[in-house]
Amino acid sequence: DLGMSAVEVIAGDIVVLDYQKLVQGDDLSESIGKAFGFDGLGLLVVKGVPNFTDLRQKLLPLSHKFANLPEEIKEKTVHKDSFYSFGWSHGKEVLEGKPDVSKGSYYNNPIHNRPIEDEEIIKKYPAFAHPNIWPTEDLPDLEGAFLDMGRLIVDVGTLVAQQCDRYVSKTLPSYAQSRLQSIVTSSKTHKARLLHYFPLANTLESDTTNPELSGSWCGWHNDHGSLTGLVPAMYIDANGNPVANPDPSSGLYIRSRSGQLIQAKFPGDHLAFQIGETAQIHSGGTLQATPHCVIGARGPAAVGISRETFAVFMEPMWDEKMDIPSGVLETEVGKGSTSQYLPKGVPSLASRWKGDQDFGMFTEITLKSYY
Repeated sequence: DLGMSAVEVIAGDIVVLDYQKLVQGDDLSESIGKAFGFDGLGLLVVKGVPNFTDLRQKLLPLSHKFANLPEEIKEKTVHKDSFYSFGWSHGKEVLEGKPDVSKGSYYNNPIHNRPIEDEEIIKKYPAFAHPNIWPTEDLPDLEGAFLDMGRLIVDVGTLVAQQCDRYVSKTLPSYAQSRLQSIVTSSKTHKARLLHYFPLANTLESDTTNPELSGSWCGWHNDHGSLTGLVPAMYIDANGNPVANPDPSSGLYIRSRSGQLIQAKFPGDHLAFQIGETAQIHSGGTLQATPHCVIGARGPAAVGISRETFAVFMEPMWDEKMDIPSGVLETEVGKGSTSQYLPKGVPSLASRWKGDQDFGMFTEITLKSYY
């Protein structure tokens, strides 16, 4: 249990980058080090992103709308052959040892409706290469809102990746220049996930008195891709109207390397980015992913309230090598992901990653350890 029950929850000091400065190409590597280095939270936010607020208002209510459609309509978009990596997925994931019915996800590629033309490759790598699946008849607005937000996040992610590369190159001269940026810009198989967290069945008591906190809405995990873009959550009542977060202790939590449980709160108009394990590997451990979870809303005000969010996992294509810069020891890479830093249920990086893997193999092993 890592002694987490004795841990007080603290509010995280989150690094904020200014979109204008990213566009101008100012050197923000010091901020990257603070956010994504060994002692960082593995998270930063970008303020001032044009159109972001409008696109968030368009997309997130559709997550609630889709999740509340009749089961037989949602069922039409379920895609077993891609291991539920496209279309609707509910209760297919195992987190903390149990099937996860607390959230429903709508997965698709955020950029390309049909990323790969070759049918053989689509058959061989369905979780990466399958064409997008949309509920065109039943919720026609979803496709445009999903792709508009997805493309915006990848555009801003490109600028964040540029700064990450700059920071890593300064610290580690053997780093392959622009490695992260080239993955973000050239990979055809990024994955976006529109998330609907169903209202908790038991909303009676708030749970932060017990910061052992198994994540009641989303269990502890590290992101395994390169860079994740995350839209601040919107809470929606049973009638489909946006409301304020009904329980201030609910939301995103991060476990820091010093063992603290940190609540990550940021404004609705800020776009968040989290570093993933693939960037950790490629950067020789200079950038470090952190375990995070989502705690459900409890208390009388939370009855019937759902949470909607959207994440874009920017990740390489399946054949990208999971190699490290020369001169770096493998043990260095996973130093922040050894069991002493991880909540129970999160598999250590060393248990899943070997230097000769490609990203497809790393993904498969990682998903098997969670699913």
